[in-house]
Amino acid sequence: MPLIRLDRFISERTEYTRSTIKELAKKGKISVDGVVQKSSDMKIDPENSEVKIGGRLISSQRYRYILLNKPEGYVCSTDDKDGETVMKLVPEEWRTKNMFPAGRLDKDSLGALLITDDGELAHRMLSPASHVPKIYIVKLDRPFQSKYIDIFKNGVVLPTGELCLPARLRPVENCDKLAFVELHEGKYHQIKRMFGAVGNSVEQLARVSVGGLILPEKLAIGQCMELLHKDVENLFSDPDFDLICRNFSGFFRHFQ
Repeated sequence: MPLIRLDRFISERTEYTRSTIKELAKKGKISVDGVVQKSSDMKIDPENSEVKIGGRLISSQRYRYILLNKPEGYVCSTDDKDGETVMKLVPEEWRTKNMFPAGRLDKDSLGALLITDDGELAHRMLSPASHVPKIYIVKLDRPFQSKYIDIFKNGVVLPTGELCLPARLRPVENCDKLAFVELHEGKYHQIKRMFGAVGNSVEQLARVSVGGLILPEKLAIGQCMELLHKDVENLFSDPDFDLICRNFSGFFRHFQ
């Protein structure tokens, strides 16, 4: 691995600008392998050097991957002019300048959301060619009807005439208004429009997996966790729909 400048290393992994990094170095706030460095243009090994700012260790990982259990009331945006953004829920020490939500959940929806500064991975994930499956749990306004299963399986035709890709659907036992849905695409308000097309409506919606990246039940609403790149690659593996449906009974409490 070639050596890189200290200010570049920090700038790529934090919200600090290079001018700020230079000032921090002058003040003796930056150390490399336990030694205070007052010059921000020194060269370091990005994989093996231990860099700290004010005693806080800066991760050597080039990109950051944050899995958020998004609460209701937040928008998937980096611009607070759109409303209170999910970025405010990411701990300051995990944020970088180029971080953004990879994908969307409506303001009134909750569940699994990936936040990252890895544009290449996000593009790969969101590309229609990838068809990364996503699994949701929904609470309906009216009881689930068995005819929905075949309609979703054959591809729902929306009121606009758009044909949705085939989707898996499963009702929840002993809960006649709860169901799991697996999609392979991401049309605008798709699940709400699909249920609207069969004469029902969605009261609440939560995403419990993106590809093989499954929302941990221990991750409370509003909390987030940092992932390693090898964990994020699970995005591109197929989830076990039946297993997820069986294991997510604990999530139902959010829909009561």
